[in-house]
Amino acid sequence: MQSNDLDTVLSAAAAAQQQSDFASARAHLATIHKAFPGEPRTHNMLGMMALSEGNYSDAISQFEAAIVSDPKEPALRLNLATAARRMGDDARELAALKGAIELDQRHFMAWLRKAELHQRRAETGEAVQAWNATLALSRGIDPLPPALAEVLARGGAWLAEQNDRFGKVIDDALAERRKGLSAAERRRFDACADVLVGRRRIFTNQCEGIHYPFLPADEYFDRSHFPWLEALESRTDAIRAELLALLADGNSALEPYVQQPPGTPVNLWSELDQSLDWGVFFLWNYGKRIDEACARCPETAAALDLVPRVELPGRAPTAFFSILQPRKHIPPHTGVTNTRTIVHLPLIVPDGCRFRVGGETRPWVEGRAFAFDDTIEHEAWNDSDDLRAVLILDVWNPYLEPHERELLGLALDAADASGFVPRISDAR
Repeated sequence: MQSNDLDTVLSAAAAAQQQSDFASARAHLATIHKAFPGEPRTHNMLGMMALSEGNYSDAISQFEAAIVSDPKEPALRLNLATAARRMGDDARELAALKGAIELDQRHFMAWLRKAELHQRRAETGEAVQAWNATLALSRGIDPLPPALAEVLARGGAWLAEQNDRFGKVIDDALAERRKGLSAAERRRFDACADVLVGRRRIFTNQCEGIHYPFLPADEYFDRSHFPWLEALESRTDAIRAELLALLADGNSALEPYVQQPPGTPVNLWSELDQSLDWGVFFLWNYGKRIDEACARCPETAAALDLVPRVELPGRAPTAFFSILQPRKHIPPHTGVTNTRTIVHLPLIVPDGCRFRVGGETRPWVEGRAFAFDDTIEHEAWNDSDDLRAVLILDVWNPYLEPHERELLGLALDAADASGFVPRISDAR
């Protein structure tokens, strides 16, 4: 046989194999083997036929011969692993899977089979590592076949159980030591422990506008940074009364928060675009006081005057009532600049409302304000049958020093004079 005949005979053998005519397939392969005894495809096809016939020992021999001839092909090692698994030879299966991964660190099926093997053998640490790799790689598979989705769902559920178990070990071991930490220190350590055992992920700043480097990326800021919060909270009843007066006239005072220009492609905001499902009433907007709105809500305006607002003309401060209608969801998103902090003062919060920033989800509590970094991914839910209302305002990031704030303002003024700075707008 000449080398230019090899592919033709291999194709004939493959066609016979596909029709389960193994005798004809083997006859073709014998012809090839006589002329090209080291041809790896011949050994691989013989191994696949032996595998389908349940002759696992012969399949292993054929796949190992194919690997000798083509040691750089990870698929051959995966086939060997399959034969070894069916034969119950865990050691050979693991060696084959490790070999495939050494050739291709992103080989999804090799990681999946390795995860299943370690889980089956109750090798928990190795199984956790392999399932983590498998689930990470699976995010690049689109669409995900239903059968594979079921396998991954089972693996993810098992992994979550192990993470919880590992977490409890850490929690129990350090319970006494944690008691000596401050609330802020305990929150940081608990987040570290949760990341360590896979119970949460770390979210970083994603600024669509002005990014001030090297500021701590804290999801929820500690209240100690904002000593004026209690004064703001003390005015909750008066602020809520003004909001209820506005709402008594229906939605006429509100405008959609999301207002995209015509022709905007479909995106995460399309469902809320031009909709009062998320309605707002501005008292300040892009650094401008809305005098008519403040006149309608004098108690709220007075409370805002007590807050050390961001002062960036044309950009900040912004303050508004945010109304989320029943059964509505604000999708995950990030803001435009980490130079500011967003403050929520919850006013009307029925059961079933919650707010997530990064890896931590909290309920709103009426009259209990909090501050967060909106350049970290966040989202909101109103799963109740009533509206949810919050007063939202922005202040400086507490980690930005006063002289840095001044320099930033001067830089933006200079850029404005040149006609350069883009307008900052976003969903908070």
